Amino acid sequence: MLNGIRIIEIEGLGPGPFAAMLLADLGADVIVVHRMGGAVTPGMPERSLLDRGKRSIALDLKDADDLETLKALIATADGLIEGFRPGVMEKLGVGPEVCHLVNPRLVFGRMTGWGQSGPLETVAGHDLNYISLSGALWYGSAPGDAPQTPATLVGDIGGGAMYLVAGLLAGILNARTTGEGTVVDAAIYDGSAHMMNLLMSLRQTGNLSGTRGRSLLDGPHWSRTYRCADGGYMTVQCLEPKFYALFLDLMGLADDPDFQQQYNPKLWQTLTDRLTGLFASHPRDHWAEIFVGTDACVAPVLSPEEAQSHPMNAARQTWQAPDDTLQAAGAPRFSNYEWSPRPSPKRGEHDADIRASLKG
Repeated sequence: MLNGIRIIEIEGLGPGPFAAMLLADLGADVIVVHRMGGAVTPGMPERSLLDRGKRSIALDLKDADDLETLKALIATADGLIEGFRPGVMEKLGVGPEVCHLVNPRLVFGRMTGWGQSGPLETVAGHDLNYISLSGALWYGSAPGDAPQTPATLVGDIGGGAMYLVAGLLAGILNARTTGEGTVVDAAIYDGSAHMMNLLMSLRQTGNLSGTRGRSLLDGPHWSRTYRCADGGYMTVQCLEPKFYALFLDLMGLADDPDFQQQYNPKLWQTLTDRLTGLFASHPRDHWAEIFVGTDACVAPVLSPEEAQSHPMNAARQTWQAPDDTLQAAGAPRFSNYEWSPRPSPKRGEHDADIRASLKG
């Protein structure tokens, strides 16, 4: 889908490489500029999963000749991705002003936690720090538990990489119309807060409380994860009455007067305790078999390895393992474009080809 789009990625950590991988999955020509002499983080594999589908050149950005090579690459690119703290690219001599002199149409993508401005712009942080201060962590976990989300998904990937990709694509579309590039300030702090707007819309209807555990999606017994007899887990989220009625029927609770009061918050904790005991009486797969294929909105919690062997994956091939490396296929899907796995390069694997193309 992005055939003909070229992205230059300056090697970094987490959301930047993920964003570049997504663009490569969509067909963009992504050239990752790996650091000469070794990975940003020692111990990283020779071929990183996040580099799949990319081409690699190894450069020392403190070397004058290599810096000129980078500028020559930038002159051929539609977009650039970097994930340093504010000011680092300027110190290296390839900040936005210099890059736009080389290529006025370039979309310069900057991936940070706190953004390019503000009192924390140069302060270190990680996923949990960004989303805790943005408000995005507030509804994480069950009431009474410490807020916690799946590692990196809400911040680095959801609030960071995905917003960087959206910004780059919007900037590239605009540049094709106007001939003018732009700088994309993609901050995890901003993006994770923006994702909260779906929940904030529920406040308009009175269905989202400012207190954890008092809202329709984070308080009721029918919106929880339950531990089973074997230590596995089942998720339940039957919001609509017709789905909730089916859930009660399959649980043998259809005639229970307390469970009939689905939206009575005074009963939520009591009913949660009762369901906790019921789910704990059988192993996970017992419950999974009862609910599979129904509209009760109940599903088992699977590991990635278990997800790979599930019938759902047999149909869609979402989880794959080319070269024995478990990974998810490209997404989303298109009617006229089929993703196929492409290998990750070794560091500097395409040096000769890339340099030769710049001389041509």
